[in-house]
Amino acid sequence: MLSYVLVFVGAGIGGALRHGVNLSTARTFGTGFPYGTLTVNVVGSLVMGLLAGYFAFRGEAAQTWRLFLTTGILGGFTTFSSFSLDTALLYERGELGLTLLYVAVSFACSVGALFVGLWAVRSLVQ
Repeated sequence: MLSYVLVFVGAGIGGALRHGVNLSTARTFGTGFPYGTLTVNVVGSLVMGLLAGYFAFRGEAAQTWRLFLTTGILGGFTTFSSFSLDTALLYERGELGLTLLYVAVSFACSVGALFVGLWAVRSLVQ
């Protein structure tokens, strides 16, 4: 039960951090390019790499804290960090073909699904 609460609280913290990054990058750089999303994806992936490396080589953190930091905070901050970790794990296992397939299918299906969702809503509204 504690792990669910920690993930929930962590997601709230991560979401608030993401909102702060989005606001600050929009004020600093404008809204003509998704600087906020790019920033959270890169920073989130870096932090996921740091945490995954620490947990793999040190392993001292309890599972509840791992979930709080990765699934909770980073999950609320950006899900791209999970995608990046999955990609790196496939690659490090020597599965280059699966790595490329995962990246291509994730990109194509995710962007494609977004366009299908936009089309569906536009069809219903018009």
